[in-house]
Amino acid sequence: MARFVMKFGGTSVANIALLERIADRVQRVQKAGHEAVLVVSAMGHETDRLVTLAESVDFQSLATRRELDVLLATGEQVTISLLAMMLLKKGLAAKSYQGHQVRILTDEAHSRARVLRVETDELERDLSHNIVPVIAGFQGVAANGWTTTLGRGGSDTTAVAFAAAFKAERCDIFTDVDGIYTTDPRISTDARKLEKIAFEEMLELASLGAKVLQTRSVELAMRYNVRLRVLSSFEKPSDSAGTLVCAEEEIMESNVVAGVAYSRDEAKMTLISVADRPGIAAAIFGPLSKSGVNVDMIVQNISEDGRTDMTFSCPTDQVLRAEKSLQTAKDTGTINYHNLVADESVAKVSVVGIGMRSHAGVAATMFEALHGEGINIKVITTSEIKISVLIERKYMELAVQTLHDAFELEKVA
Repeated sequence: MARFVMKFGGTSVANIALLERIADRVQRVQKAGHEAVLVVSAMGHETDRLVTLAESVDFQSLATRRELDVLLATGEQVTISLLAMMLLKKGLAAKSYQGHQVRILTDEAHSRARVLRVETDELERDLSHNIVPVIAGFQGVAANGWTTTLGRGGSDTTAVAFAAAFKAERCDIFTDVDGIYTTDPRISTDARKLEKIAFEEMLELASLGAKVLQTRSVELAMRYNVRLRVLSSFEKPSDSAGTLVCAEEEIMESNVVAGVAYSRDEAKMTLISVADRPGIAAAIFGPLSKSGVNVDMIVQNISEDGRTDMTFSCPTDQVLRAEKSLQTAKDTGTINYHNLVADESVAKVSVVGIGMRSHAGVAATMFEALHGEGINIKVITTSEIKISVLIERKYMELAVQTLHDAFELEKVA
């Protein structure tokens, strides 16, 4: 007997007919002699609807963010009750659990809480009596008893946390796509579905713009070696369906580059003529961090006169926040710069692959391919398994297609 955690996203639970399909799938799992723990999201665009309601009032203060979590948690409450009812209708024993009932314990960071631990004693009793637990994803409870939520995509994290706690055979993430591709199929018709991908590669792709899995869920899976399978809830069940996210050791051989990722809504910001002195980076990026600006790529150019230009990238919707933070730092004398220039017409394109560790020439191939299409690179950053560049946004799709072709990602290794 194997134990599986099965997570169903919003598109997979959007209506009653889809809930019935899930119940049929669970019935097949049980008939095969296995145990299933279900984690579900809110139905369809319910979370968006609830956020819109909150925005019509206010949710900027800490107090209202607490209440926002209470509001948003109702979306999953609807799904778990309906799915449990559907399972009961099919003759399966089932019980629904909200985050505070099953005890998904988190910190107190409302709207972005982190899971501290999950309690499984009650669920173990259920499973021993062939009861299917149906758990609300995305939500938990803090030590003070307040309802918390884990941020967008948090149901993935909930599912992985339970898979780790149960030492499950696998955590299956059911969504509206049939796996993880070498790049976005909407951009490149040659995009190929991957049979397997390493945790590290998936983590990089998720952080660089691929939206199939939440970054935190991949981090958690990698830490506890939880094998993930991403697959479509709309396809017929198959043991070979989807893409397996696993340890590098499980992959016999892979392409040097696993995939090409992109992020459309990026901005490049440059502080011009900053004093080159010890601590200047901390003086710049400390205030940005406190203001909640997610800085990504950083490049520093030092001139002979002891001044420096500091360039960094951030999401376009955080540009105003960054400008205000840096202006305040300048006004208080923390830093001094001549000018701040924001370019909101850029995109980030990245190539990712664990094979880059042992193969030379990836950067050269990437830069030559972009040069061949007349695409200028504004900023470059690298890690052991990725290379990212900022380019003009109008060339983003061309760059993705070009790099996919350059690394022959349509071919199986």
